Amino acid sequence: MSRVVFVLVPGLHLLDLAGAAQVFSTAVDYGHEYHLAYVAEQPDIRTHQGVRLHADTQWPDLDPGDLIVVPGWRSPQRLEIGGLAPSSLRRIAAHHAAGGTVASVCSGADALGRAGLLNGRRCTTHHDFQDELARRFPQAEVIRDVLYVSTDRVVTSAGIASGIDLALHLVATRHGPAVAARIARQMVVYARRNGDDQQESAMLRLRAHMSDVVHRVQDRIDGHFAEVLPLEALARTAGVSERTLTRRFEAATGHTPLRYQQLLRVERAEHLIGHGATVESAARAVGFGDARMLRRLRNRDRVPL
Repeated sequence: MSRVVFVLVPGLHLLDLAGAAQVFSTAVDYGHEYHLAYVAEQPDIRTHQGVRLHADTQWPDLDPGDLIVVPGWRSPQRLEIGGLAPSSLRRIAAHHAAGGTVASVCSGADALGRAGLLNGRRCTTHHDFQDELARRFPQAEVIRDVLYVSTDRVVTSAGIASGIDLALHLVATRHGPAVAARIARQMVVYARRNGDDQQESAMLRLRAHMSDVVHRVQDRIDGHFAEVLPLEALARTAGVSERTLTRRFEAATGHTPLRYQQLLRVERAEHLIGHGATVESAARAVGFGDARMLRRLRNRDRVPL
């Protein structure tokens, strides 16, 4: 994968592009041979965030070891405004047919679908676009709530920041997990996530409310979920009584503060186990005395470890 070609579409999201590009650029800094190229159907591309980019209109010659990446554009509900011409789609399909790898970030999966590369394959995209992707390409198997999926040299990822996870996966596949971990550390990425990690953690999923009191307590729990956090101390953080905190927290999130803390602990433990930790060590790392409570919580949710 010596050449990485990013196909730019008007209205593309900057982070869809920049996250993955930064991974390969950092790999170059560490001595790995990658050449990054940016092509488009017109020389000047205006991103959805308003920044203008300049791209080549001539495609470079590609070998089977090279990679094509299609970042996503605009919001998933406005795909009809963006997209690629049939000539560009044929180039993408031809590269795969010649043995090359193609990838997409977020709504870029639409381009791979239009190129015929999702038929009969597993794929994913941003959670807001999954239903639409499945409707547009009924022969594709859309895998929901995962970060990325790799099937027969077609690699698709979820939205925005998951392009970093996709690129780290591709680097790890070629150079090994230690190199990918080094790049993640250099990029100050909290953790290199597995493809089957959930797109939305409890930290995001349970924040769609307007209660400042609850957000303040969630901030406290998010930063210290491995510690003992008495309800009394959390109530002092919010400046309300324990009873008021419990009532408002349940109204905003559907959970008690303790249950919310347990959700964070279990999610982090599952991540550690997915990266090779034992159940016992993961349980201790997230604040459980041993693995019994961790197993009990997962059994309650009927999701076995």
